[in-house]
Amino acid sequence: MLTITRKLEFDAGHRIPDHKSQCRNLHGHRYTLEITLTGEIISAEGNSDNGMIMDFSDIKALAKEHLVDVWDHAFIVYEKDAAVRDFLATLPGHKTVVIDRIPTVENLAHVAFAILKAAYKDRFGTGLHLHKLVLHETPNCWAEITEA
Repeated sequence: MLTITRKLEFDAGHRIPDHKSQCRNLHGHRYTLEITLTGEIISAEGNSDNGMIMDFSDIKALAKEHLVDVWDHAFIVYEKDAAVRDFLATLPGHKTVVIDRIPTVENLAHVAFAILKAAYKDRFGTGLHLHKLVLHETPNCWAEITEA
């Protein structure tokens, strides 16, 4: 299986409301996102993407549109974290992303995978699809999710 991977970075805040350590406090990370795609190599003479699974600039553009620009410099909050949601609502124009689960790196990887899976699905009729996503919360801690 041939795969290609594009790495992007973004900054976001979160908290783990019931965590036993400092992660229960508001804080942020410089996240690194690795997107791995697979599919047939495009074979179309004269096509800009000829010889590629997908152009890396197109991978970046789709990731930014569907995920990175949405999450970058946002506070990602669990929908049931009323205290933080209420607080953020008092900040005019604050960039808040509400998700249906606690924003651990594992859960963020799941949400990101679902979003990007739909964005890349077979864009060229070549079987293109998201194979794996890696989300680094810190340089030493990350979650990986691979297509089942």
